[in-house]
Amino acid sequence: MKVIIDIPDHDADFGLKVLKSLTFVKEVKPMSKAAVRLMADLKEAAEDVRLHKQGKIKLKSAQELLNEL
Repeated sequence: MKVIIDIPDHDADFGLKVLKSLTFVKEVKPMSKAAVRLMADLKEAAEDVRLHKQGKIKLKSAQELLNEL
């Protein structure tokens, strides 16, 4: 199982040390800022799709997006 833990920057070193010391933790790897932004964007997009499927919002078609360019 993968778990994401949000640790304030000023406590990151300590938090990473604690996680690495746990025998059941396989890997501890900080995420880059770009990866964090990508994950947030994907989460927002998934939420938009969910709302669209429920009929709560209308999304643009691919043609509408191309026309904006």
